[in-house]
Parts: sequence; structure tokens; C-alpha cells
Amino acid sequence: MSSVISEIRKDFIYNLILKGERADGRNFDQYREISIERDVIKKAEGSALVKLGSSQVLVGIKMQPGEPFPDSPNRGVIITNAELVPLASPTFEPGPPNEIGIELARVVDRGVRESKAVDLEALCIVPGKQVWIIFIDVHILDDCGNILDAASLGAIAALLTTKVPASKFGLGDDFILPVKDIPIATTAIEFNDVLMFDPDVDEETIANTKLTVITTANGDICGMQKSGTGVLKPEQIYRIVDIACEKAKEIREKFLEA
Repeated sequence: MSSVISEIRKDFIYNLILKGERADGRNFDQYREISIERDVIKKAEGSALVKLGSSQVLVGIKMQPGEPFPDSPNRGVIITNAELVPLASPTFEPGPPNEIGIELARVVDRGVRESKAVDLEALCIVPGKQVWIIFIDVHILDDCGNILDAASLGAIAALLTTKVPASKFGLGDDFILPVKDIPIATTAIEFNDVLMFDPDVDEETIANTKLTVITTANGDICGMQKSGTGVLKPEQIYRIVDIACEKAKEIREKFLEA
């Protein structure tokens, strides 16, 4: 029965696309409403709850001293994990992270790391011996589509509220985590040569492929991730990148206002 309903839903969305429409009335390049609530976890060093439409993502930050990586002895460490809460979606199951969770964590991590959003050199305690380790924990509470963009936004929002707990470990006074940039992830899907941004969960099910573009505040691309079996034409990729840069600028401005 569920498969029959799913096919009916796909046909409904497909017919809407042919008419240039979406089920919720948005334009193809229009994002759903975004809301951000910070400092929602009192025991965390930083946290944020992001709502993108009906999708909800909770991000918490914990920090502790530890050993640096051998190839970056004077730089702090970032470790990102994602948990897909089973109640968030009928496709999520308890247990070790699946491919979706692993991909989400890696893309969120890449956006923070490659944008150099955090000044990792400022997190060095003793070169080669001790640095601050940042744990970014992403929890998907409700998957109504495009959780990757919501998770990326939640990560940077949580980092901006993070206070390094130096006094807790006898390493001096606490200080605000040095955040230098606000990377924004923007995701589009392709279906029958139509590009749609910020797909909801039903639109994701019919998509041939999906492309996420992560940009910095000055418009540089610091990460891209393609998923799905479909193929994007060069002109489609260029168009996605152009629109992604504009959408990221809009989202970043609203983010700063908030």
C-alpha cells in the first residue's frame, strides 16, 4: 500500500514540475523559512537548533584538550559526527551510522574545515603535544528534506556560540572560539532537466541527482558534494553554482541579522 501511495505522490510532484510549480507553492530557487535558536543545550560548549521548513537539526559542540594530528602539530582538531534519530524519518534505523549519516558528517566537516571558519592555530596549547579538540555532534530530529543544508547551518551557528572551557582543564581563562567565516551549504536537485533548490523530502525521492555547494563569505567555493545516480550537464553545474552563491549570500545575511 505504501509503495502505491509513494508512486501516486511521485506522479503528483512530476505533474506539478511540468507546470512549473512545487507542492508548497515555492519557486524552484526559493528556500523554505529558516529559524535558528542558539544555546539550547546548557551543558554543551555551544549549540544551535535549526529549523528549515519542517526539518529540524540540533547541533552540540564539546571541547577538550588532546593530541594534535602528526601533520598539523600546532593546529586544533575538528571531529564531526552525525546521528540520524530513528523518530526523525521512517528510513532511519538505530545502530551505527549508515551511508547518509557518514556523508552528512563529512560534508558538514568539510565546510567548516575547508572554509577555515575556525582559527585552528589559535587552539594550540603546546605545539606537537596538546591542542583543543572540537567535537561537532549533529542530531537530525525531523527529516522533511534537505537536512544537509540545515546541519551545516546548525554547525556554524553552534560554533559561533562556543566558549572554550579552558578553566575546566586548568588551562587559564575561558575564551570565545575564534570563528572567522560563515560557510553556507546550498543544495539543489535535478529532475528531468529541472533544477530545484532546498528540496523537501518528497522532491528528494524523485530526484535523479543532488548537488551541494558550500561557499564562504567572500563567495569562494570551499566544498561540493554530488549524490545520486544521475548526471549533471556542465551548464547545469554552472547554473547551480551561480544560484548557490546568491542563495548563500541571502541566507548568511539573515543568519547575521538573527
